[in-house]
Formats: sequence, structure tokens, C-alpha cells
Amino acid sequence: MTQAERQLTPVQKWILAARPKTLPAAAAPVVVGSAAAFHDGAFDLLPALAALIGALLLQIGANIANDYFDFFKGADTSQRLGPLRVTQAGLLKPPQVWTGMWVVFGTAALLGIYLTYEAGWPVVVIGLASIAAAILYTGGPFPIGYNGLGEVFVFIFFGLAATVGTYFVQAKTVTALAWWTALPPGFLIVAILIVNNLRDIRTDTVAGKRTMATRLGETGTKIEFFTSVVLAYLVPPLMILLDLASPWVMLSWLSLVLLPGLGRRVLTVKGKPLNQALAETGRLALVFGVLFGLGLVLGNF
Repeated sequence: MTQAERQLTPVQKWILAARPKTLPAAAAPVVVGSAAAFHDGAFDLLPALAALIGALLLQIGANIANDYFDFFKGADTSQRLGPLRVTQAGLLKPPQVWTGMWVVFGTAALLGIYLTYEAGWPVVVIGLASIAAAILYTGGPFPIGYNGLGEVFVFIFFGLAATVGTYFVQAKTVTALAWWTALPPGFLIVAILIVNNLRDIRTDTVAGKRTMATRLGETGTKIEFFTSVVLAYLVPPLMILLDLASPWVMLSWLSLVLLPGLGRRVLTVKGKPLNQALAETGRLALVFGVLFGLGLVLGNF
């Protein structure tokens, strides 16, 4: 632990554990789901805000859970290339991190009570499944992220469930539009995970983590990244062709200006420099989501 780390206040340590740079991407599915609800004349501000706060809490809880479980499974070492982990660095004791994780998930569950009152029992199913997935991603006897299933679960819970769930708590139903609008956030959040795993191929291999990246290798993982991004951008024109949305959803393609620099970084750098690509992919997910959502809203006018 460095001298600077020793001087961190308790609040600063918990902010590190929460990993705030991951939160904008967590907001993207809620923005899109709320815009889809507006498109269908079902936007409701209070449930939308509750869904947003809940999504952010679930992301923070997942970050803290990963911090805790990766430490005990030996995946976080002094050779770690990603952002500082508070458990491995000794900034917070494991029991503190464990308790913090449950405080965050407990707070999310309290919001879930309100959303259940608004929209019914499906919220309970979505909420409990999301919490379980966040814990089991690195915890339990068969951690999802250690066995090549990370992309699938991230797509389902941080893409589909977050977007469609946000739509549902406002509209009290689910439509084809809701499912289609959930696809781009899902693909782009998966792209964030892919960059993370690309950076960690060497250290994950040593730690025995069998992520999809360690299975595919660097070249295969880069192909996976670009495939995921391309699929996200194909959704808006397909929605237009299927008469599910107006051409305004093509506003999302304005975010393509962010791709050349990001693409070059993913293709050419290794190790710690990929942290910049990670941040840029998160920004891409948010900007795409805001523009896509704006297109859905403008389609009503």
C-alpha cells in the first residue's frame, strides 16, 4: 500500500470500491428503457428514477462483490492491471467489504419494494435474479465470470433485464419495442466486459480464470469486441425496417465518431493502456444510449 493510499479517508475508500467510472454505462439501459416507455406513451418519472437508482446500486454491488470474491479466489494480486481493488490493496478489510456489499444490495431491495408496489411480482423476480447474478459472477462454487459465461450473463442482466425492466415498471407490460431497444445496450455493455477481459488475458490465465478471452486468445477476443459493437449499431436500422421505430433512432449512429480512436486502441495496445479503452467503451455505451433514446422520443413528434 502506498503512502497516498494510506491517507485516503473512509469515504474515498468506499468510492474506490464502488468504481464510479462504471456507472455511466449502467445508466444507459435505463435511459433507453425510459425513452421506449415515452415512445409508447407510458413514461412515469418516479418509477424511472427508482429504476435508475436501482441499476446504479446493482452495478456498485456487483463491483464490490467482485472486489471481495476475486481477492479470496486469488484472481487479484499485485500484478493486477485494472483499477485498484480495495480488498487486495488492504484499504478495507474483507468483513467490511462483505458488509458493504450487502448494504448496497439491501438498499436496492428497498427500492424494489416500491417498484413491486408499482408494477407487481415480476419486479421481485428480476431484482432477486439480478442480485444473485451479481454475486455469482465471481462468487459461489461455479463463478460465472471464471467459466466463460460472463458475456451471456452481462447481456441478460445488465442489458436485457435492465432495459426491459425499466420499461416494464413504467408501462406495466412488455412489447416488441422494449425487447428490441434492449439489444444495443446489451451488446455495448458486453463490449465493456470484453475489453476488460482482453486486458487481463495473461493474469487471468495465471489465476485459472477461464474467461471467453482466455479461450479465444487476443485475436479472437478483438473479433468478439468488434462483432458486439457492430451488432449494436445494426439494431436501429433493423427497427426502422420492421416499422418499430422512426428514422430518428439513427441519431444513435452519431456516436460512431467515438469508434476510430477506440478501435485503434483495442487493436494495438496491451495491458494497462487498455484501461483507457475500457473507459472509452463505457462512454460509447452511454452516448449511444442517450442518442438512441433521444431518437425514440423524437419519433413521437
